[in-house]
Amino acid sequence: MLRAALALLALGAPGVALAQAVQCNLPAQLPRPRMVLPESGETGRIVPIGGYTLALSWSPQYCSTARGGDSALQCKGRNGRFGFVLHGLWPDGPGNAWPRFCRKADLLPREVIRQNLCMTPSVQLLQHEWAKHGTCMASRPELYFDLARAFYQSMRFPDMTALARRGKLTVGQFTDAFVRANPRLRPNMIRVRTMRGNWLSEVWICMDKTLEYARCPAGKAGAKSGATLRIEPGPAMTRPQAAPVVPARKPGLILDLDPNAKVPGEGGRP
Repeated sequence: MLRAALALLALGAPGVALAQAVQCNLPAQLPRPRMVLPESGETGRIVPIGGYTLALSWSPQYCSTARGGDSALQCKGRNGRFGFVLHGLWPDGPGNAWPRFCRKADLLPREVIRQNLCMTPSVQLLQHEWAKHGTCMASRPELYFDLARAFYQSMRFPDMTALARRGKLTVGQFTDAFVRANPRLRPNMIRVRTMRGNWLSEVWICMDKTLEYARCPAGKAGAKSGATLRIEPGPAMTRPQAAPVVPARKPGLILDLDPNAKVPGEGGRP
C-alpha cells in the first residue's frame, strides 16, 4: 500500500481541492499567515513515526461557535459553504509521544495557500499544520499538502443532511454510514470526536506507518459507539463518483523520520 498511497501525490494539481467543497470562491487578495512557533512549554520533538491520522472537521459545527478572527473565510459565507474540511494530516509516534515542529517553517508561499484554501479554509491553520506536523513529514510544504489533499480528496461522505435530521443517531450508526461511503475503511479505523452536548466535531481516520488505513491504536480516544451523536445541519454535499487514480512517488517525503536524512534529488539537509 505504501507505493499506492504515495502515488496519490500526483493529485496535487491546482484546483483539485475544490472538488470536496460545497462551494468555494477564493478572495482576490489572500491574507498572509503569521509565523507559527511552539507555544510556551511546547518544544520541537523528533521521534520515529509509528502511524498517521487524517483529521476531518465538520465545518458547520465549528462555525456554530466561531466568532470573527481567522474564521471569517470559513464561516461568513462570502467565500464558500463547507461540509467536511481537512484539519490536518498528522504523523503519530509509536507510543504516546508524536513528532512536532521538526524543522524551521517559513511562511507558506501564496501558491501553496491558494491550492489548499478550499480544503482547509483558514490561512493560519494551513501555516500551523505545516509548522507543527508537515515539517516532520516533508522537505517542502507543497509535498506535504499534496499528500494531505490527495487523502482528503479520496474520502467519500455519507448523506450528512439525512443524518442530521435523524431523531436518534448513535456514534456507531454514523461510523457505519461513513464506512459504507468508504469501503476500504472499517469501523475500528475511525474515531469520532464530539463537542459538549454530543455534537459532531471531527472524524479521525487512522493509518499505519505505510499510510495504509489501519485499526486505531488504543490511545487514540473517540466517542463510544453507543453514545448519542448530534450533527449541526450543513449544506448538502455532492458525492464525487470515481475514486482518484493512484500515480508515482515524488521525492522529498519523509516517512521514516530522520532529521539528518538527505532528500532524494536535493543536495542539503531537508
